[in-house]
Amino acid sequence: MNPDLALLQPYPFEKLAAIKQGVTPPVGMKHIALSVGEPKHPLPSIISSTLIEHINRLGNYPTTKGLEALRTSIASWFQQRFNIGIDRLDINTQILPVSGTREALFSFAQCVVDRSAKGIVAMPNPFYQIYEGAALLAGAQPYFINCEAANNYLPDYDLISDKTWESCQLLYICNPGNPSGATHTYQQLKQLIELAHRFNFIIAADECYSEIYAPDQTKPLSLLEVSEQMGNKNFSRCVAFHSLSKRSNAPGLRSGFVAGDANVLKQYFNYRTYHGCTLSIPTQFASIAAWDDEEHVVNNRLLYSQKFHDVLSILDQQLDVKRPDAGFYLWAKTPVSDIDFAQQLYQQQHITVLPGQFLSRDTPQGNPGLNHVRMALVAPLDECIEAAHRIKQFINTL
Repeated sequence: MNPDLALLQPYPFEKLAAIKQGVTPPVGMKHIALSVGEPKHPLPSIISSTLIEHINRLGNYPTTKGLEALRTSIASWFQQRFNIGIDRLDINTQILPVSGTREALFSFAQCVVDRSAKGIVAMPNPFYQIYEGAALLAGAQPYFINCEAANNYLPDYDLISDKTWESCQLLYICNPGNPSGATHTYQQLKQLIELAHRFNFIIAADECYSEIYAPDQTKPLSLLEVSEQMGNKNFSRCVAFHSLSKRSNAPGLRSGFVAGDANVLKQYFNYRTYHGCTLSIPTQFASIAAWDDEEHVVNNRLLYSQKFHDVLSILDQQLDVKRPDAGFYLWAKTPVSDIDFAQQLYQQQHITVLPGQFLSRDTPQGNPGLNHVRMALVAPLDECIEAAHRIKQFINTL
C-alpha cells in the first residue's frame, strides 16, 4: 500500500460523529443539521430537464476536454462575471471541465508537485481537508498559514519567510474562504501572483463559493481577473477552480472547471487523460444550461441573504459572529470549547454544528480553529430561524 495513506487524518465528519456517540438529544425535537456544506435549495429545473433531454447520450464515451460547446459556455460566463477580456480565455488551452472542484483540487497536486524536490504545499488554516490530503499523497509537506480574526480570517502572507516561499511548489487559496467566507482583496491576490513568479510556485484558487454574496456586497474577485488587470495576461502560474455545486445547487451533478495558465493545464490535461474523471455527455449539456443562466443564481443569492439577515438578527449579541463577505457559512466564536459547544448543543437542542478545530491543525502559532464553530445555513429558511432560536436558548444556559 502507499505509505502516505497512513498520514491522512480522519475527515472532520468522522470526528464529529465520534463526539456525538452516546449523546442523546431531546426526544421529539427535530434534528437540524448546520454541519455539512451541502446546498439544499431546489435544483434548477433547467438542469434536470436538460439532463433528461440528453439522457440517451450516456451511450457515448465523453472526452477529457469535453464538448467544445461546454468550454465555450464556461469561457463566456467567466469573461462576463469576472471582467476578463473578450476571447482572453482560449477554450482549447486554458479551460478544462472537471468532475467538481473536489476531485480537481486533489488531482491537481498529484500532477504539479515534484516529489523529488521534497517541497511544501501551502494552504490556509482552517482549510478544506482535500488540500492537506492532496499534498500528503503528492509527497509534499503541508504548510499551514493561520487565518486569525485580527487579519479578517485571511492568511497573513506577510508573515511567511522567503525561505518558506522558496520551498513552496503549490499554494492553495480558498476565495471566498471556507469556513470564514472572507474574501481576498485585489492587493492580496496581486501580492500572491508576484510571489508565485518570484519564487516559482503555482497558485490553485478554489473559488467555488464566489457566486454566493449579498446584492449590496462587493463581488468576490477571481485570481485570473486580478492576473489580467496587473498585466499577467496569460495567467502564468495561476489556475482557478469553479463548480456548479454551490452556484447552482447541484452538488450531485459533479460538474466544474479549471481555467488559467495554458502551460500548466497542458500537463494537467495529460494527467487527466489517465485519471479518467470525465463528465458524461448529459452532464455536460446540463452544465451548459446552468452556466448560460443567471436567473437561478440571483434567486439563490436572495434566499441566502434572507437567511443571513434573519439568523443574525436573532443571534445578535448572543454570539461573536458576523455576516461573511461571501459563501453560506457562519464562523462563530464560542464562549466555551468548540467541542463542548457542539456536543452540548446537540444534546440540548438537537442541532449539529462543526467544531472549528476539526477544520484546522495545530501550528507553532496555535490552532486558529479552536473555540469556533462552522454553521452552514443550507437548510430551509424556517429551519435556520428555528435553529437560531434554539442556539440563543442554549447560549443563555451557559
